Amino acid sequence: MDLLNEISKNLQEGSPERVKKGIEQALAEGISPNDILHKGLIAGMDAIAEKFKSGQMFLPEVLMVVGAMKAGLGIVRPLLTRAGIAPEGKILLGTVRGDIHDIGKNLVAIMLQGAGFEVVDLGTNIQAEQFADAVEKERPDVLGLSALLTTTMVHMQKVIEVLEKRELRGKVKVIIGGAPISHSYAEEIRADGYGRDAATAVDLVRSLLNKPAP
Repeated sequence: MDLLNEISKNLQEGSPERVKKGIEQALAEGISPNDILHKGLIAGMDAIAEKFKSGQMFLPEVLMVVGAMKAGLGIVRPLLTRAGIAPEGKILLGTVRGDIHDIGKNLVAIMLQGAGFEVVDLGTNIQAEQFADAVEKERPDVLGLSALLTTTMVHMQKVIEVLEKRELRGKVKVIIGGAPISHSYAEEIRADGYGRDAATAVDLVRSLLNKPAP
């Protein structure tokens, strides 16, 4: 257990090398990849999320942690897949048409991965039909739409309209986020929720999929 706490601590300090070393040691001592994920990596990421939400930690510091999380997931994820351990759910992400901003989206992606979800990131400047095609192909539980500009946020509504037209809306939850977005806008375009930041986006996904925080 001390080793798992150490992995969590090293993650929170943003040290990829120490996280990798800790995971390798834990595996050598027979600790399961699932325990490493949940009691080491996810526990650390949840602590970071709480600090981020409360204003004790800011974006540059969180981005340092992202590198450590990626390093840890790079070791653990293939082992979980081989062991047949399913992720908490599948999330499809993308920045809408006309918008190439991706820092917020990328942070949401890594925090969701850190919470045990499978994430498919479509990238930026994604058109409504492309989102719908991806929903049809990937069959995600949640679709997350990002926009940083008031001129591009209007395309979020278009995505929902295309999903409705193609009878896909009832098969996926849609959440939205970005600097100009609000709860009222989410309600206006009939989205299922709004994430103010990456940490609250994870809480929202957990809530929508009835996946309580560990």
